[in-house]
Amino acid sequence: MCRWAAYLGPELFLETIVSAPCHSLVAQSHCALEAKTATNGDGFGIAWYGARPEPGLYRDILPAWSDPNLQSLCRQISSRLFLAHVRAATGGGTSRTNCHPFASGRWSFMHNGQIGAWGKLRRRLESLLPDALYDQRQGTTDSEFLFLLMLAEGLDQDPFGAAARAVGRVTEVAESAGLSPDLKLTACFSDGETLWALRHASDGLAPTLYTAQTPSGGRCLVSEPFDRSQSGWQAVPPESFVAIRPDGMTLRPFVPASFRLARIA
Repeated sequence: MCRWAAYLGPELFLETIVSAPCHSLVAQSHCALEAKTATNGDGFGIAWYGARPEPGLYRDILPAWSDPNLQSLCRQISSRLFLAHVRAATGGGTSRTNCHPFASGRWSFMHNGQIGAWGKLRRRLESLLPDALYDQRQGTTDSEFLFLLMLAEGLDQDPFGAAARAVGRVTEVAESAGLSPDLKLTACFSDGETLWALRHASDGLAPTLYTAQTPSGGRCLVSEPFDRSQSGWQAVPPESFVAIRPDGMTLRPFVPASFRLARIA
């Protein structure tokens, strides 16, 4: 499983979260404490927002701990909103196009988890994408597919509904193929103004997610705390949908859409 961290608030240098703390995201890339595997060395990436609507994006296949360019960028780049990710591959080769975050227009997206039986379901699931979004696909991961499916389901207009419909579609396709919808989804995404996150698993065992307010007055979302001495970390409950805006955070229950029931009705 991967590790990730996201921030929204007053502008700060990326190193404040990504590389400087004692248990920073870079530290978690070789010594994660709350993941199935301690090492997340199959690449990394950062997406940050500045003066332009679309995010800047830097990704590479090197382990985060061994790339001096990442350390230098994090020391020099400051942002009011950014997403950062270190990858432990569960499917798809180790390539730059398979590294998170993914971006499309003003949107960025990253994910910790997997679609079970992705190899068996991939052809059916990718047929759900309209041509314009399928043509944007650069890599081979289930994570990038989920991002594009959420865009297809109306992410621009309704982030919560798009996520619920995307998860419902994956579940429906898996069940129609006679497979268990073994979906684990702790994802984070942004349009450059709001930071959203989703914690869901079809078996009830969702990957970890925490949030805390920073000394600067901003707010973080992380796979695991980067500063164990800080007492303000709160676990986000499973089956939750989080929205963080400059004026605060809201949390609501997450329920996947049920298309089968809709057809019966």
